[in-house]
Amino acid sequence: MSDFARVPLTAILGPTNTGKTHLAVERMCGHSSGMIGFPLRLLAREVYDRVVAIKGANQVALITGEEKILPRDARWFLCTAESMPMEREFAFVALDEAQLGADPERGHVFTDRLLHARGREETMILGSEALAPMVRTLLPKAEIIGRPRFSTLSYAGSSKLSRLPPRSAIVAFSAEQVYAVAEMLRRMRGGAAVVMGALSPRTRNAQVAMYQAGEVDYLVATDAIGMGLNMDVSHVAFAGLSKYDGRRRRRLTAAEMAQIAGRAGRHQRDGTFGVLMLEGELGAEFRTEEVEAIEQHFFAPLEHLFWREGDPDVRTLEGLIRSLERRPQRPGLRAAPEAVDLAVLKRLSEDPDVRARATNPERVRRLWAACGLPDFRKTGPDHHARLVARLYLHLSDSDGRIPQGWYAEQVARLDNVQGDIDTLADRIAGVRTWAYIAHRADWLADPVAMAERTGQVEERLSDALHDRLTQRFVDRRTSVLMRDLGGKEKAEYPVLVDDQGEVSVGSHAIGRMRGFSFEVDPTARHSDRKMLLAAAERRLGGEYEKRAAALIADRDESFALRTEPGSPVALLWRGHEVARLSPGKNLLSPRVQIDRRLDRLSGRGRAAVAERLDRWVRLQVEHWLGPLRAAGMAAADGALPPALRSVLAMLVDEGGIIAREAVAQPLATLDRQQRRTISRLRVRIGALDIFMPDMLKPEPRRWRTALRAAASGDAMPELPEAASVVLTTPPENASRLLAKLGYRQLGPQMVRVDLVERFARHAHEVRAGKQAPVVDRGLATSIGLQPQTITRLMQEIGFRPAGGEAEWIWRGRTRPKPPRKAAPTHAFAALAELRRG
Repeated sequence: MSDFARVPLTAILGPTNTGKTHLAVERMCGHSSGMIGFPLRLLAREVYDRVVAIKGANQVALITGEEKILPRDARWFLCTAESMPMEREFAFVALDEAQLGADPERGHVFTDRLLHARGREETMILGSEALAPMVRTLLPKAEIIGRPRFSTLSYAGSSKLSRLPPRSAIVAFSAEQVYAVAEMLRRMRGGAAVVMGALSPRTRNAQVAMYQAGEVDYLVATDAIGMGLNMDVSHVAFAGLSKYDGRRRRRLTAAEMAQIAGRAGRHQRDGTFGVLMLEGELGAEFRTEEVEAIEQHFFAPLEHLFWREGDPDVRTLEGLIRSLERRPQRPGLRAAPEAVDLAVLKRLSEDPDVRARATNPERVRRLWAACGLPDFRKTGPDHHARLVARLYLHLSDSDGRIPQGWYAEQVARLDNVQGDIDTLADRIAGVRTWAYIAHRADWLADPVAMAERTGQVEERLSDALHDRLTQRFVDRRTSVLMRDLGGKEKAEYPVLVDDQGEVSVGSHAIGRMRGFSFEVDPTARHSDRKMLLAAAERRLGGEYEKRAAALIADRDESFALRTEPGSPVALLWRGHEVARLSPGKNLLSPRVQIDRRLDRLSGRGRAAVAERLDRWVRLQVEHWLGPLRAAGMAAADGALPPALRSVLAMLVDEGGIIAREAVAQPLATLDRQQRRTISRLRVRIGALDIFMPDMLKPEPRRWRTALRAAASGDAMPELPEAASVVLTTPPENASRLLAKLGYRQLGPQMVRVDLVERFARHAHEVRAGKQAPVVDRGLATSIGLQPQTITRLMQEIGFRPAGGEAEWIWRGRTRPKPPRKAAPTHAFAALAELRRG
């Protein structure tokens, strides 16, 4: 197509329901001839029908990959972007949804049309506002006209299927979900029309006509309706917010969501969008920023479009590949990822038979046309290349035609409505392949007859697929479950649980067991959830007892203590919560409270599970907190002196760490032997604190904090990093927790008590004659003590600052003195003994 430099070039940009396509159709019909390129064959077909009503069938052409209606006198052409006859000249040309130039798979086609498709008298580019920067960069002479949405689009939240308003469209992202939702609507609300890419155009038109005429109030569709298919829709409900894009399953972008949601509301009537409440549909909830972007029609501008040489060099096979791999030179363009047609061409370039035939420009051009056959069956470049190679060998024979008999035989093999869903879907894709071939006028001797034949086969297969989906995903499982819930002692279909926990009735999955929790199959209809739960409740009793027996017999390594900050302290079995810890008779003996999900167990089973979990907790407490338990037993030993027992009791109550001043009075009465007794219990009597060093280790610290939280009925607090010995002063409530974990407040920092004791011991060794500074500067620097912290620490252990070389001098500490022993003959000796007792 010629590049008409002086022809008006206009970019009409805006959200959905701005009348962009309607304007383009009006402008085209006002010219002597015209062409519009669309992203979908269904949209091209819809606009074709509108233009036929205006101009007459003999004046309008439809060209898509799989359908071609080309009257001899046609002047107005409606095409898919790939099928636009760029060699023809038209007075008017438009490209719809031009922002698809940013699509990795098809973007290079839209970019090529954006750059080169021009009308003799007028050219229009239609698309999203996000395309504006690319238009300014690539088409600096284009006039950009923004169009506001005719109506307001607002978020309506989530809705149950039974409460969807009339004139709603439900958008799903798989054929199975489309038909399941349609069947539910048939039962609840009298029926629904269905629109999806796998349907033939005639079937799709009949479905839409039924909806538009008001015979049904609901439409169930794939995201195909997002590309401009115009219907009387007041509300769009998303059955999911993720889809498989050919490479991976991903969440829809905000722009894609808006494209679909924008089908709600027509002309001046406002529309709403929301999510459909289908249990188990992961991620089916709009985020706040997505709702704002959709309602305000604000999306990030496109920063690049994908490009590939649209008029490649076909003089030689090597030159063709080089030109298709050429990188763009213009700003804003990015080389397109290798598409299927190029991947197939590269593979065929290595085929000796193909290379022997592709020896002149006409043969190379014909090869490239054959490589353009879409891979409808999604078989991949290697497999698809074998079909293309066979076609090319026919196309490069003497008559340059595909044998009519061989072609008819391939179509006849697909004309079979028997088989399961996957088989039928694959046959439809195969028919689309042969329909594409039939619409290449120079590839068959009688393309018209073959195109009609493939169209008939596609329609029969589409109808059969509809029936099969409805039967398999709706009727059969529902029938099985209803029979299972009929109250028979011996159900015809057993409930089975496989090694991965999947629960099935007969051959139909109804959910999954995770630990002792049954989760309904996420693909199940919302109205069937109660039925599925009832089936599980009625038939899974034996599975719960089986799992209880496995828990009881399992190794200790299969259990764990969950101590997530902000959550209750829980016991896990193989990663699943089975119990929580609650207050017991003392800190080291918490109560194991079985999770209510285990209520389905028999009384004996629950008791056995509780005993096994209690035994595991006792073993863990003994392993990690053994010294603390030993100190507690000593505190209860009546043979030990009361003062010693008092110190140990207060120490155990505080979890193995207590400020020395808190036990100063009883501690002052202890003699050397009694202090040795404390030391043998792995307790260190420090200058400022009495503590058990074992309790400062990460896992004992986690366990005693968890037991404290359980004893008080609180959630688990957040613990400092295991290697942290110095902390910046946190808020007051956190400081109290950290003090119980073994950190002492010293000015602007909190220091772990064993490090405080190291500083104290060093200072007293220097005071006793060791040649060194009073403050261990190396240790202070290595752990990051601030000067104010050091000052506070030294003052608390009994030193005061001094001038000169001696930075610190001993000033002594005031400690309670032990009561002086009365002489045996003293008059109050007996009374003193009684008071001390």
